[in-house]
Amino acid sequence: MAIQPNPPITQSFVNTPADGIAIRARGIRKLYSGGGAAPKQALDGVDLDIPIGTIFGLLGPNGAGKSTFINIMAGSVIKSGGTLDIWGTDIDDDPRQARANIGIVPQELNIDAYFTPRQTLEFQAGLFGVKSSERRSDDILEMVGLSEQAHTYARRLSGGMRRRLLVAKAMVHSPPILVLDEPTAGVDVALRQRLWDNIRALNDAGVTIVLTTHYLEEAEALCDRIAILDHGRLITNQTKDQLMAGGRTKELQMTIVGGAPVDMPASLVELGAQPVDGGILVRYDPAQTGATEIITAVASAGLQIGDITTTESDLEDVFLEKTGGAA
Repeated sequence: MAIQPNPPITQSFVNTPADGIAIRARGIRKLYSGGGAAPKQALDGVDLDIPIGTIFGLLGPNGAGKSTFINIMAGSVIKSGGTLDIWGTDIDDDPRQARANIGIVPQELNIDAYFTPRQTLEFQAGLFGVKSSERRSDDILEMVGLSEQAHTYARRLSGGMRRRLLVAKAMVHSPPILVLDEPTAGVDVALRQRLWDNIRALNDAGVTIVLTTHYLEEAEALCDRIAILDHGRLITNQTKDQLMAGGRTKELQMTIVGGAPVDMPASLVELGAQPVDGGILVRYDPAQTGATEIITAVASAGLQIGDITTTESDLEDVFLEKTGGAA
């Protein structure tokens, strides 16, 4: 069951930062050392702004520093340097309030198997000091589609229900920011789509979402803005459209009557044409070269085109280009 398109809860947040930035990081460093091993620079001077109201993708290969950055926000890892503001609160000046400004949905299913969803939310609300009269456990369970399972032991819930319970658990104190760390790892395609619906609905309700994922099609489908970390450094932070436009190469493959030419005409070599089985393949930047120009050049070279197919790069291609092929 997916979250309702218009969730019963809408978020109204106090002390909204006037500059429109939900999370601001400046010069964040983390150096792990000890145990006789060589020190490891997990984060190396990261400057990052996450705008209010966005679905923000934080991407990177394994070991890039994503989890370290999230754990610093959560207060479970102490940074080695830099400043970090969460909803206008510096984590060094007021760590308790900074943590209250954020909800973390971990990748691991850290739920007590013998608590019901409602008991889980009530207990979590108590940990955050939410008064009984101000708790919204039933509304939150409805929002994530778990009302019917409110009094079912967590051990009897499906994997998808447990994922949604993690989201509910992170929302009990009404944080303006929700961080989802690999929320769809290991789930099937149908469940992934339902969780996407959850994320969109929470964002529509006013929550700023920070998403880490290894499923790049997920980031492409959901995110407004994407940052990529690699080896502890921020290598890009752009809107999704800007990022895609910057790496948007296209492929034009043409079937040639009689097959690929044995000797590629010089005019086509200049366009980057390569022989492929039965024809020619040209990779090109649409900002520099048009498909019509390529087709005209092929015809001018005396080659008869039988069929044409085109493809363009997706976020995975851009990601691999930015990270040097790291996965």
